[in-house]
Amino acid sequence: MQNDLKRVPPRSLEEYWAILGRRRWWIFLPLFLCWALVWAASWFLPTTYRSEALILVEQQKVPEQYVIPNVTVSLQDRLQSMTQQILSRTRLQATIDRFGLYPKHRTPGALLDSDDGVEQMRKDIKIGLVESPGHRGELTAFKIDYSARSRELAQRVNSELTSLFIDENLKSQQQESENTTSFLENQLASARSQLEEQEATVRAFKARHLGDLPGQLESNVQILTGLQTQLDHNQRALDGAKQQRLYLESLLQQHQSVQGGLDSGDASATSPEVLDKELLDLRTRLAGARSRYTEDFPDVVSLKQKIGETVKLKKEVEDDIAANQRAAKAASAAGTASTEEVQYDSSAPLIQIRSQLKANELEIKNYQRHAGDIESQIATYRARLNRTPQTEQELADISRGYEEAKANYNSLLHKQSQSQLATSLEQRQQGQQFRVIDPPSLPDKPFSPNHFHVSLIGLALGVGIGLGFAALLELTNARVWHEKDLEGLVPGRVLVGIPHLSTQGEDRRRAVIRWLELGAAVGMIIVLMAGNLYAFYKG
Repeated sequence: MQNDLKRVPPRSLEEYWAILGRRRWWIFLPLFLCWALVWAASWFLPTTYRSEALILVEQQKVPEQYVIPNVTVSLQDRLQSMTQQILSRTRLQATIDRFGLYPKHRTPGALLDSDDGVEQMRKDIKIGLVESPGHRGELTAFKIDYSARSRELAQRVNSELTSLFIDENLKSQQQESENTTSFLENQLASARSQLEEQEATVRAFKARHLGDLPGQLESNVQILTGLQTQLDHNQRALDGAKQQRLYLESLLQQHQSVQGGLDSGDASATSPEVLDKELLDLRTRLAGARSRYTEDFPDVVSLKQKIGETVKLKKEVEDDIAANQRAAKAASAAGTASTEEVQYDSSAPLIQIRSQLKANELEIKNYQRHAGDIESQIATYRARLNRTPQTEQELADISRGYEEAKANYNSLLHKQSQSQLATSLEQRQQGQQFRVIDPPSLPDKPFSPNHFHVSLIGLALGVGIGLGFAALLELTNARVWHEKDLEGLVPGRVLVGIPHLSTQGEDRRRAVIRWLELGAAVGMIIVLMAGNLYAFYKG
């Protein structure tokens, strides 16, 4: 029999429709009953209302190009930190006690809840980040959702949570900013101490090596060049003074010879021709010097001075000779006393020349002493220049630590100044803040359970159960419903089919049953639709 049934040909769509017609109440009754049970049970489940709040993250009111924030924690990290603090057991327990949340076994549905109210409240709190519409991945706001047994309680608790987040953000932002500023101030004090130590080291080194520092190299070279120039000028002046001494000595000898001739009465001793010859020689030398040097050159000036003194000396000699001749003529009349007076007057040029010689000797000594001083200074500055490379290397080694300490100090000083501005901004509540865009809502419909969704689930479950019953009956109750069902059971062919002949009573009974079925079906459909509409309206 089973082998024969396996050979039954596949059913057509009309046959399936006929099966649905035959088994309509096996499908519809389980559907309606299952839906009714699920729908009714959904109204006994504990009702939960969800209040929602949207908080915007406002950027600081002063542009960042003027005040750089010293707290750069991302919104996600900051929310995670604040969530851990706000959802701590201590804070949540205080909120639970204030609002009388989660009483034990208050309702039959509460039996399914956790005995730990803090853990249950953590499950009822949902925090979600909101991305910027125009910038994917950029978080600009966040939502706070809280679920409770009543709509008013959900709103009040969510308002409490929103205030906690806003207050915690203000406090944490200000605290983190102040901590950053305090840290930078401590680091700045340490950097200032290190900088002062490095400055003291550099200052002591420069005091020990004053004069041969790298920064004084150029001035030392200039001073050394000036000393060399002074030494050259002093040497030329010394040479000129020595030449002047030789010249004065020659003049002194000439005056002495003139004086001797006058004393002996020998007029030939005056010899103005010798002075003319010397003048000619001096003027020749002056012409040669002028061809090589300017009028201000020391040799030219010295020669001009010598020519002037020689001309003066020649005039004096000539005057002396003339005076002596007049004195000689008057000697016979005036006597010896007049002669002694003339001799006394003729010795005045000798005294002047000797005084010039003494002044010249003092000048030479001064030039020599000045030359020694200049040479000593030159030796000192040359020694400084020789020590400068070594001093420069040592100073570079010492200054390296000073420059690093100075750069670190300047950097910390700039950061500390920026951090103080940012802290002042936070204290004035002008920095990044949370602002409530949508305050905690008062829910109109329960969030859980969603009676309409539960009703649809019950309806789908009833359809599945009804179709399952119909399929099970078709498989277990094998009957011959059509002529085609015999093809796989008997080897012969069907020749004649006898239709069903019913009586009037059977027809009336079938009509009554049909109307009853129709009324029952319409009633169940109306109940089903009304129940779904009510569930949709109530949520």
